[in-house]
Amino acid sequence: MVLTLLMQQQLNLLMGNSVTLFGASGHGKVIIDILKCSSISIDAVIDDNPKFEFIFEIPVVKTSNFDFNTIRNMIISIGNNKVRKTISSRLNVNYLNAIHPTAIISKDSKIGVGTVIMAGAIVNPDVTIGNHCIINTGAIVEHDCCIEDYSHISPGVSLAGNVSIGEGAHVGIGACVIQGVKIGKWSVVGAGAVVLNDIPDFATAVGNPAKIIKYNQEN
Repeated sequence: MVLTLLMQQQLNLLMGNSVTLFGASGHGKVIIDILKCSSISIDAVIDDNPKFEFIFEIPVVKTSNFDFNTIRNMIISIGNNKVRKTISSRLNVNYLNAIHPTAIISKDSKIGVGTVIMAGAIVNPDVTIGNHCIINTGAIVEHDCCIEDYSHISPGVSLAGNVSIGEGAHVGIGACVIQGVKIGKWSVVGAGAVVLNDIPDFATAVGNPAKIIKYNQEN
């Protein structure tokens, strides 16, 4: 399900004003900050192997001890793209977005469920962002880009117009991708890379200009 920003904001209000986070991580801390800035309360943070009892005074509960029937809304607060996909495929719950108030998002963009957009990010017109994506701090997503489910656009990344990001791809911090380039599914673009040509599925590319150094296993 992909919605316009306005539709997603209205859905968030209809679904209630509290959320459970799955993942007691550093990424989770940033999501907590976003939710606080948006006046959305956090019921609990759940984790398979919690290392502490609280995050910012919010209780952390081991998943095996948690009653999932109490969940009204959820955001998966885990940075690993494959883990987010695994969890989302197993849990039939309502997923909300977390969008920082300082993010600039065109009303003509479309955003799926469970996606997080962090402080200072810019999303321009006719952008489509899938489900459970991360648009990290200060990232720029230019017009007509398409970012598929479970992808992570790291802090300071710049995507020029008409860039396509495949499912589960990870674009590393500070990377730049020129217009019209396609980044394949489950591929990795290294930090600071300058991508001038298409990157195939499951490839890892680094450098300026970006060059493929290896292929990842499909699974």
